[in-house]
Amino acid sequence: MAKKEVKTDLWVASQLDKCKIQFTAQGSDVKEIDEALSTASKRGTGNAGYPEYVAVVNDFVIVIEDKADLDKHIKLTDTALIDTATKAITDYAVNGAYFYAKHIAQNSSFKKVFAIGVSGDAKHHKITPLYVDDREGYIELEDVESFTMFNPQNIYEYYLRNVLKEKTDVEKTTEQILKDAQTLHEYLRTYGSLKDQDKPLVVSGILLALDEIESGSFSISSLTGDDVETDGEKIYNAIQKRLKRSNVGPDAKRDKLMSEFAIIKTSARLNEIDDKLKKTPLKYYAEFLKTNVFDNIKYKSSAEDFIGRFYGEFMSYSGGDGQTLGIVLTPAHICELFCDLLNVQPDDIILDPTCGTAGFLVAAMHHMISATENETRRKNIRKKQLHGYELQSNMFAIACTNMILRDDGNSNIWCQDFLKQNPAQVQLKGATVGMMNPPYSQGTKDDPLQYELSFVEHLLDSLVVGARAAVIVPQSSMTGKQKQNRHLKQVS
Repeated sequence: MAKKEVKTDLWVASQLDKCKIQFTAQGSDVKEIDEALSTASKRGTGNAGYPEYVAVVNDFVIVIEDKADLDKHIKLTDTALIDTATKAITDYAVNGAYFYAKHIAQNSSFKKVFAIGVSGDAKHHKITPLYVDDREGYIELEDVESFTMFNPQNIYEYYLRNVLKEKTDVEKTTEQILKDAQTLHEYLRTYGSLKDQDKPLVVSGILLALDEIESGSFSISSLTGDDVETDGEKIYNAIQKRLKRSNVGPDAKRDKLMSEFAIIKTSARLNEIDDKLKKTPLKYYAEFLKTNVFDNIKYKSSAEDFIGRFYGEFMSYSGGDGQTLGIVLTPAHICELFCDLLNVQPDDIILDPTCGTAGFLVAAMHHMISATENETRRKNIRKKQLHGYELQSNMFAIACTNMILRDDGNSNIWCQDFLKQNPAQVQLKGATVGMMNPPYSQGTKDDPLQYELSFVEHLLDSLVVGARAAVIVPQSSMTGKQKQNRHLKQVS
């Protein structure tokens, strides 16, 4: 058992190191906390007692106790409270962490204390946090997969969201954007007469044009409804300048993007002054997006795929959730989970072969950039370390917009069928991490290559040796109900 305990101790220490949390074993290098622990014997003798690890992160204290046996994770009383009997706090991880955290809160000036009980090993483990105050209370928090939420960059937001139950800036922004999506949908339907697949393209194109305001090459006031140079042509030209400014290439790729945005200048309805608005619908949309969306989206500082969220909500008001166009968008929390599960690092190269609105790439980019302060490394992450494929041209345009607005100048996303790519050639990208949510229910007896496991096999063949990958597939793929799926499952 002692050997198992040591392995658990070492694994926990390695996870804290990976999350960039500085800690002390068996005590604290903060004098006040160490003095509090000098009377923290679990058996109540008044002698010293020390948890496995103590960390001070900003103005929070983190206390960690671990046990090798999952059965020794937590012990509750008959009334479902943390058991504080001597044997419970001695034998169980959460109970022991709670005891030490409470003692520190009551015997030092540190009042914001997280108690974290850990049990198991690298393959099978539980991590349970509590928030402890200096009185009799504590707040039960949901189990976590890693200590990422407790590093210096994340702990305060975690505290706001989970302890104080306040909405963070990201949540507030997202909530408002989703409301604005409903409003804008009505405007697009009423004044633009646009098809479902064209609406998000108009929105994305205007957002790119708005990003040219700072350079002085575009202004909303220039949208006057002129018949000679229409508002659509002005926005279209601003998009083209934005792509050139971002060095999006090669030319064929830039031309492909511009062809998707052509609806902005070819739609007569969008470019005519509306009798009710007294301006063109394009100008009206630009004003709305500038005030309600563009100025509020934290493109550069958040892992949230705001354009993806906006698009998903937007499509729900178009008679569906996007699946009518063959699209299934990955929820933001799944994108974040994949980054944690795959332990994405600043030197990784990411590949998403079915990238949709680029949610996985956005989350990975934020994860990687947050883990380094080296500006050269951050530039390389944006320019060279994020790769994606998207077959549907409208989604391709939206994904590129998403990345360009986050300063990804090259936007390494390609409008191509991933399954038709030579895996050996894709492997030259050097991708060390694969993330994918492949299209569902596309495979048939006549076209078996479209089954989900075909995408998985092709992804694995396209990554470098030793790479990590996470893929979302329906349960039916793994049970192998179709003959082709059973074959792919065997060969994979």
